[in-house]
Amino acid sequence: MAEQVEEPSVRPSDPWRGPKILTTRRNGASTWQVIAGSATLGLAVAAGAVLAAGPWDNGQRKAERALAAAADRTGGAHHGRTVPEGPRPAPSAPAVLPALTAPGKAAQDPAGLRAALTPLVDAPGLGNKLAASVVDTATGEQLYGHGATTPMTPASTIKIATTTAALSVLGPDHRIATTAALSPDSRTLTLVGGGDPTLTGADLRALADEAADALRGDGEDGDDGGKSAGRVRLTYDVSRYTGPELHPISPNENIAPVTALMIDEGRLDGSDRGPADRTDDPAGDAARAFAKALEKAGVEVAGAPRGARAADRARTVATHRSAPLSALAERTLTNSDNDLAEALARQTAIAKGEKASFAGARRAVTNELKKLQVPVAGAHFADGSGLDRRDRVTPALLTALLARAADPDRPGLRPVLTGLPIAGFSGTLDGRYERDAAGTGLVRAKTGTLQGVNSLAGTVVDRQGRLLAFAFLASGSTSAAGAEPALDALATALAGV
Repeated sequence: MAEQVEEPSVRPSDPWRGPKILTTRRNGASTWQVIAGSATLGLAVAAGAVLAAGPWDNGQRKAERALAAAADRTGGAHHGRTVPEGPRPAPSAPAVLPALTAPGKAAQDPAGLRAALTPLVDAPGLGNKLAASVVDTATGEQLYGHGATTPMTPASTIKIATTTAALSVLGPDHRIATTAALSPDSRTLTLVGGGDPTLTGADLRALADEAADALRGDGEDGDDGGKSAGRVRLTYDVSRYTGPELHPISPNENIAPVTALMIDEGRLDGSDRGPADRTDDPAGDAARAFAKALEKAGVEVAGAPRGARAADRARTVATHRSAPLSALAERTLTNSDNDLAEALARQTAIAKGEKASFAGARRAVTNELKKLQVPVAGAHFADGSGLDRRDRVTPALLTALLARAADPDRPGLRPVLTGLPIAGFSGTLDGRYERDAAGTGLVRAKTGTLQGVNSLAGTVVDRQGRLLAFAFLASGSTSAAGAEPALDALATALAGV
């Protein structure tokens, strides 16, 4: 049977419009929740039109939910027109989180928390092993622990560590650049991959237009008196990444070969979400698409593109920059985007002076988390996405990372919280909670799903108005259908204590 892996619920190509605010009322008091999502998601939620979950397909979990069709849905090249504006950085929400974590609020009673959780930790659906941690984000105090320092396979909850490390070392405003570089003799143009898996065909066309304009500026006068864009050889440079391109579980429809140059995450079927057949040559495909765009822009391309490093002293003639890292981190978490998670792990490695490989990313993420003074004992980051079963984290590490992201003195880490799926509303939790459930809209959490492994880690506001961070990691479950409701019940219990 194929590996069960969770898949995005929100279209990866939808423009990221930044957080929204949801207000719920409990006992006459208003509770504010930051909700990150796209304009399309907001329309769908407002219309109450989240549909049922899709089926299992050849053992592969399709957790996508079809959203209500909006009259003016945007989606860039995937939908035949460009997005009018790019993703915006997530705000640090200074007026929200301090209010939720204010030390003046009544402290949570650990005994009451144990009483609420103890009957739920032995639910049969959770399999044969569960480890858990719950902390108060304002104080960092662990309120509940059940094997909290036990290293477990985290599945996609490891993306909390990946995005935290990337934001910590690079900052929320960092953007990944894809460039076109012209050799000193102006005969060779090189498409240089920077490691942006969100690059689209439309982005390449804009890059080609910019490069063609630069070539015309260097060119000779044409017969019509205008400048000619001339003729170039085209090469493509993927040297920014090193090591194996294939993930250990590849070939797999959940992740493309990990390379510094690709478009549309290497998808072959034109889809922009969910499992899909992937190309085995993402960089070559991107270069061939760029060659066609150059020809359309008036540049003659001699021969087929070939892989090669940019020439010494080549000058950059065109640049495309990704959305800011804050938006990329949110998308990684909300959509459980495996390709983007691996890219962020490698961007962290580059920034830390490590090789941009699986091994280099492991060292870089580990070292950056040590700088944040979180408990990394027993952790092993075999990849950035959580697809590798050799990954290990402890519940205590995940809750410590979430507490760091809630720290008012670390606003750059805030997208780790604003990117978490919202129970009953967004991402991989949009269909996990019924709309009248106590945890709906209050639980925000990253999900994790592999065969026999299920996890949930995130935040919830308790009845005292304090922001709690939690992590529940289970293994040995026989089905996600049994494990997920049991995990959801644990998180919901926290909202009610």
